[in-house]
Amino acid sequence: MLDIHFIRENPDKVKDAILKKRVNLDLDQFLETDKKRRELLRAIQDTNAQKNSANVEIQNAKTEEEKNKIIFRMRDVDRVSDAVAKEFQEVDLKFQQLSLLVPNIPSEDSPVGGEEANKEIMTWGKIPQFNFPAKDHIQLGEDLDLLDIRAGAKTSGFRGYYLKNDAVLLHFALMWYALGKMREKGFDLFVPPTIIREFALVGSGHFPVGREEVYQLGNPGKLETGEAIKEQLFLAGTAEPSLLAYYADKIFDEKDLPLKVCGISPCYRSEIGSYGKDTKGLYRVHEFLKVEQIVFCKAHLEESNEWLETMREISQEVLKGLELPHRVLSISTGDMGAGKHKMYDIETWMPARGVYGETHSDSNLTDWQTRRLNIQYRDKQGEKKFAYALNNTVIASPRILIAILENYQQEDGSVVVPKVLQPFVGREVIEKRKS
Repeated sequence: MLDIHFIRENPDKVKDAILKKRVNLDLDQFLETDKKRRELLRAIQDTNAQKNSANVEIQNAKTEEEKNKIIFRMRDVDRVSDAVAKEFQEVDLKFQQLSLLVPNIPSEDSPVGGEEANKEIMTWGKIPQFNFPAKDHIQLGEDLDLLDIRAGAKTSGFRGYYLKNDAVLLHFALMWYALGKMREKGFDLFVPPTIIREFALVGSGHFPVGREEVYQLGNPGKLETGEAIKEQLFLAGTAEPSLLAYYADKIFDEKDLPLKVCGISPCYRSEIGSYGKDTKGLYRVHEFLKVEQIVFCKAHLEESNEWLETMREISQEVLKGLELPHRVLSISTGDMGAGKHKMYDIETWMPARGVYGETHSDSNLTDWQTRRLNIQYRDKQGEKKFAYALNNTVIASPRILIAILENYQQEDGSVVVPKVLQPFVGREVIEKRKS
């Protein structure tokens, strides 16, 4: 959500953002709705003023006849007032709905275009060259009794999976390794709720546009009275909405910023928009485990972009610790989503795919989310401002297991465990289990 004053004063800049981000929004219609809303609000204020004035007149009326004349006159005002109030509710609802579609202004250095315009800005690590026929993670997982896709599909449906044995240890070792890294960097740790209310998803920007990607609970349960819960509840696709909502309607002191928080949670995504993509293996699944980092900082663009770089560096530290080759992409305006000001993706090398695959996403949303959730701070002069918010993936599994299994595979079919994970897994090499 953008500041309405900014939108009114900079319509061409907002229209440019709508065009570059390929958002389906008619800004002129939005501004006309805003104009009508303000006119109706002034009309409501005017009728309220007339009512207040009439109440004073009635109190000061000297005769019953004089009082009745005032009451009779105000009946027309009441009718007009009711009609204006009803129209205002309709226009205000439309205004609120359209305001949620207004995109953030992308940074000047973000590439313009769609996915094809994403720009590689750095790479790290040496891509492995195997002198033997390399296997994909599915074959490795089956051979080493780490993964069962068929049973997963039978139990859970399309994109279902079972992790087994040492893959389970790798899965949770990655989470523990990531949490340790975040604690080392001074982040507060959370296990946030994954069943969340609609306001959290509206606040984070996952609603209204991304609604089809989010699972809704069909049976949200009952209250203590036994009455059914009528409110819609949803499964979070990331810890981001829950972490942001934790601070909804709060006002910080400037001295308390930056605020650094990190959440570990199960994540659920319907993947409606990815129909037909990556249908085999662990790359695109409906449920996974992720560690997410959030930073709230002062409303300074330069400072927020410094945090964007810092958060990227943290994620790269994780990948460097795992010794996984990867690259960083600057994401284009048409691929970054409506709320992003600037965004990076980090992609990790996946040998069987023969390409880098996305494993991390690092975004600066400035005050686009905090306006929705009313997250503010008082500066040194006592003025209230909306904080800037950023988010980034620390680690997500099982997708990262693709890179680990495939990059660390050996000619004899075993897989070496990354050194930083060996203390958690309890072994250096994963070998075929003896029957």
